[in-house]
Amino acid sequence: MAIAYTEEHNMFRQSLRKFYEKEVAPYYEEWEKEMNVPRTIWKKFGSQGFLCPWIPTKYGGSGLGFEYSVIAIEEMARADVGIPFGLHSDVVVPYFHLLGNEEQKERWLPGCASGDLLSAIAMTEPGTGSDLAAVETTAVKDGNDYIINGQKVFITNGLNSDIVIVVCKTGNEEKRHRNLSLIVVEAGTPGFDKSPPLQKMGRHLDGTVELFFEDCRVPQENLLGEEGKGFYYLMQNLQQERIVAGLGSLLAAEKMFNEGLAYAKERKAFGVKIGSFQANSFKLAEMATEIELARTFLDNLINDHIVGKQISVSRVSMAKWWISEMANRVAYHSLQLFGGYGYMEEYPISRHYRNVRVDTIFAGSTEIMKQIIAKELGL
Repeated sequence: MAIAYTEEHNMFRQSLRKFYEKEVAPYYEEWEKEMNVPRTIWKKFGSQGFLCPWIPTKYGGSGLGFEYSVIAIEEMARADVGIPFGLHSDVVVPYFHLLGNEEQKERWLPGCASGDLLSAIAMTEPGTGSDLAAVETTAVKDGNDYIINGQKVFITNGLNSDIVIVVCKTGNEEKRHRNLSLIVVEAGTPGFDKSPPLQKMGRHLDGTVELFFEDCRVPQENLLGEEGKGFYYLMQNLQQERIVAGLGSLLAAEKMFNEGLAYAKERKAFGVKIGSFQANSFKLAEMATEIELARTFLDNLINDHIVGKQISVSRVSMAKWWISEMANRVAYHSLQLFGGYGYMEEYPISRHYRNVRVDTIFAGSTEIMKQIIAKELGL
């Protein structure tokens, strides 16, 4: 990437690479079959300082910049690992740091850095996807508590989560976006239940579940930020989430392209390597070009984010939708190069093909991203 990496960055990268090779790679296929990641790997990851490296040292982190999160995401892709470390570190936990009061930070951040507390965020409901203002899960005040009732679905990392940020409706104003609040619910709270893991097309290690709240009593001290400002907090934090999502899509595209390219250089048909056929060589040239364009655009966004430069919602939305759609095109054409072998589970391209499909849906679907861009254009 275009980031000006230092020797410290490179040492962090090498440590991550060794960790994946020793602690993850030998067991990954088994975890995939079981569709679950042991808690011990999270604690090992945290003990090395790889979880939430940006958390200030006073709360148990290393106080590092976002570029270290980028390195962590890159190395996970390089190791061909699909564990929701990035969701925890760079999507959910920042809410605690940005919105939490001192007591909340001291209560939750050290465990998030060590791997003793795993996090998730619960936005989506069975009847509401991208329309967050239509959330129906309610949180009603009762004494010093909130009573939460409702249901959430497609919650990544929900299975193993210890703390969940729940998007709740706490008001009844005409402007619906003013009714939302973020409330942290801890595992084991009476009235809070999880479904078994959802049977998905791909991403089998994400621990995706449904969450159920029935007269779930949560202390009001678990409110993150101010009541009624949840929608604004979500819009603010979704910027980084979509940068992270775009990076994941790009890395997947690069990996799938490289696999397809290598195969095209060795596989023979009709006595020649299939990469020599113009149809295949042109398709590989097109994929290489699209990946390079995506990398240049995303590098620019990431560098701006690292230095704290204000990034327009429109640019982030452009990156998120276009790169995720591009990754799916690369998945299709790379798998096609493998022919029948690409359809076999023993070939990594098969898993990549399944996993990348959801990239155009989560963190804001392609259609929602285009709607945001159109709005920014005054349409």
